[in-house]
Amino acid sequence: MTKVSVIGAGAVGATTADVIAYRQLADEVVLLDVKEGFAEGKALDIYQTTSLLDMKTRIIGTTNDYTQTANSDVVVITSGIPRKPGMTREELIGTNANIVRTVTENVLKNSPNAVIVVVSNPMDTMTHLALKTSGIAKNRIIGMGGILDSARFKGYLGLALNAPAADIHGAVIGGHGDTTMIPLTRMATLNGVPVSQFLTEEQLKQIAADTMVGGATLTRLLGTSAWYAPGAAGALLVENIVRNQKRIMPCCVYLDGEYGQKDICLGVPVVIGKNGWETIVDYKLNAAEQELFAKSAGAVRSMNVVLEEQNLI
Repeated sequence: MTKVSVIGAGAVGATTADVIAYRQLADEVVLLDVKEGFAEGKALDIYQTTSLLDMKTRIIGTTNDYTQTANSDVVVITSGIPRKPGMTREELIGTNANIVRTVTENVLKNSPNAVIVVVSNPMDTMTHLALKTSGIAKNRIIGMGGILDSARFKGYLGLALNAPAADIHGAVIGGHGDTTMIPLTRMATLNGVPVSQFLTEEQLKQIAADTMVGGATLTRLLGTSAWYAPGAAGALLVENIVRNQKRIMPCCVYLDGEYGQKDICLGVPVVIGKNGWETIVDYKLNAAEQELFAKSAGAVRSMNVVLEEQNLI
């Protein structure tokens, strides 16, 4: 039996659980939240779609009872708060770090062999925290951000090309932030043909710029963070783990010399399998791309320092 738990029943967490159930990626999905009755309500709502959509997945909601998550194969952590007006970066990191650290501890008490997927923001720093405080093998901690950023990148390319985004291959590496992500326009293709054959350099620069502020654009339009694409991205990563698909996906993982960086979690292409990430793929970046990657790493390190300053790792 395959079991997946999603911690945090907000819009992103609930959407992740919904997509996992809809695609029947697990026999059982547990949705957990600290707010009384919230996860139970979301789980019941999802369950009531099962007869309509011919879904067989069992869905459970629980208020902060981690025993319900016991023996999960994969746990997705979406817990945390969004940055509020007037809140400093240090305050956001401190608040969410305490949440993510507590969640990780409780998850591993009940599912010591689980692969942990981190969605909580700031995602690169929260992935680093989860790895450093959990003590488990590095391949079992994966940050989801690059999958979402790449989906937005391919979406913008699809609009510009008037082509299905599903026919486009493209990746975003580096940090999961407006100034740290790196859309690799040079490597993007439409059914194997470089997109540079169809789009001008100026168009590609604009698509890269739009991708980098993709999250902020949605926040401005919606008045809150997005959830459909983040939830689907989290579910896609879960699918590749539980089905042992060996696909190459851009994810935030621990680097130990790869891409010129050590002791940092950052977005790079990795092979995903049942035990988490298996190998890091070398994209052979050119000098300009490598320079951007180094700058991205520097920005993420400046956030990771906050964890040390607040004695969180």
